[in-house]
Amino acid sequence: MAAVALAATACTASGEAQTRNDASGSVEVSITPEAGAARVAPNTPVRVTAEGDEITDVRVEQTVADEASLPDGEEARGGDLYAMTGSLNDDATEWISDWTLRPGAEVVVTATVEDGSGGTTEETTGFTTAPAVAGQRLELTTNSPRGGDTVGVGMPIVVRFDLPVTNKAQVESAMEVVSDQGVTGAWGWLDDDTTAVFRPEEYWEPHQDVTVNMRLAGVEASDGVYGVKNYRLAFGIGPERILTMHVPDHELVVTADGEQERVIPVSNGASTVRFDTTTSGTHVLMERAETVTMDSSTTDMPEDMPGYNTTVRYAIRTTNSGEYLHEASRNSDIGSANTSNGCTNLRMEDARWLYENTLTGDVLETTGTDREVEWYNGWGYWQLSFDAWQDRSATGAYPTTGGTPGSVHGEGL
Repeated sequence: MAAVALAATACTASGEAQTRNDASGSVEVSITPEAGAARVAPNTPVRVTAEGDEITDVRVEQTVADEASLPDGEEARGGDLYAMTGSLNDDATEWISDWTLRPGAEVVVTATVEDGSGGTTEETTGFTTAPAVAGQRLELTTNSPRGGDTVGVGMPIVVRFDLPVTNKAQVESAMEVVSDQGVTGAWGWLDDDTTAVFRPEEYWEPHQDVTVNMRLAGVEASDGVYGVKNYRLAFGIGPERILTMHVPDHELVVTADGEQERVIPVSNGASTVRFDTTTSGTHVLMERAETVTMDSSTTDMPEDMPGYNTTVRYAIRTTNSGEYLHEASRNSDIGSANTSNGCTNLRMEDARWLYENTLTGDVLETTGTDREVEWYNGWGYWQLSFDAWQDRSATGAYPTTGGTPGSVHGEGL
């Protein structure tokens, strides 16, 4: 898994919130959870209030007490992704934490308050959070793209968890997508409740960087199930490369940033039955391999059709159901007739060029057949309107210029 997990800043001081009198007068500061509180739910917000005075700084420092409970690669101290930020009200008299707390941590809150005459008071308090118990510890298992990848403008962000998520609003609100050239997008969920996908309303703007800050530690993903680790995923968007193919024309046109790069002769599905009909719709280029064995026994090919088992070169997957762009030198109909089992057949030179000059996440727009690709088949998420995509979200759309669409703390907290 290529998302990078970062550890928490921490210290071990503790004390009690109190009213302090100094030369500038009386300053009253209240910090919750209260001093000495034990096994506080990790999704409890930290609140600081200063009646009539101005809060100028709040620091929340966390240390996981039982290092043996840390996920692999995690540390008890250090790392900017665990640094706690918060939001002030208009008159700076109340501060509320933006994110959840690490499970099983010793937490120290230090607040600095300035009174009307310019005097300052610093108050510190400490408490502990409840640990996430075995079998109820949510972690990320896979992510696409991987950290450091450069991908095409159609690339979705796909994250898979090891446990089902029922509190989807809190989990979505913990996953902040930030792009250099802000777009509007939304998280949506697949039916297994373990996979969340972020899709922009329109294709990504090309030539930019995207970062996903997944502040999942302490989020209550389901009843009693808490995230235990934060992640950061950073990747780049390459050129706006669009592949278009009208199946009856027997050719594939490739453009990059609006300029035509190549016209490639192809042979698509014979369309004798649904199985060998190439799907129309918006596809996204997925995994690729220099050599792939195509085996009909792994497909839903009808029993009365002749099977096949053959090895092809330079294969790029476009659906989960088995469609690829790939070399098929044996097919003499390339450029003149559609005779494949549903894949897009290419001559060797064109297949190699396509393999070497496209990115995962580039877009393939196919027309001209009566079989539409399903939105859930591969990365066919662009098949849904953005309104329909938001129906699969608990929070809806938000701009990727920083921030998330809701609260991570849950109802009533």
